[in-house]
Amino acid sequence: MSATFMRRALAALTAIAVLGAAFELFAERHWRSPQQLVPWAALALLAVAVVLLLLKESRGLTRTIRVIAGAVLLASAIGVYAHVSANFTMGSFDESLDGTWAGMSVVSQYWYALTKAVGDAPPLAPGMLAQAALLVLLATFAGSGTAATESRHRRAMADAD
Repeated sequence: MSATFMRRALAALTAIAVLGAAFELFAERHWRSPQQLVPWAALALLAVAVVLLLLKESRGLTRTIRVIAGAVLLASAIGVYAHVSANFTMGSFDESLDGTWAGMSVVSQYWYALTKAVGDAPPLAPGMLAQAALLVLLATFAGSGTAATESRHRRAMADAD
């Protein structure tokens, strides 16, 4: 399997993840506040990264793609935090926990917030962004240094014949 094939395959998987996340954000009408536009910007960056992955590999291009992946990973982590925090805040308003929320340990409260037992924000949804960013990052390693190695290998094989 060539490095180019692997890079393109990872780019395709990233594109599928971007489209899936965009559909989910669209279905949830996730644009009602400036904060809700962050994942849209992250998806736009990932789309740019996919296009860059399809271009001829260069050191500067690889660096740019890795910076994009890092920015999206940061946005993803902030998104998970924001979703858990929103759910945590809703815990004190949840009527089903009336009187028990305040008596729960902080660890239990955060567990409820993380598992969406309270609140409506899906804490793991921003993880889709992280997964796509990691695919992009992995794609930058798929071709790193392999072109020269493959060329030397082909020459060695030709010399052996």
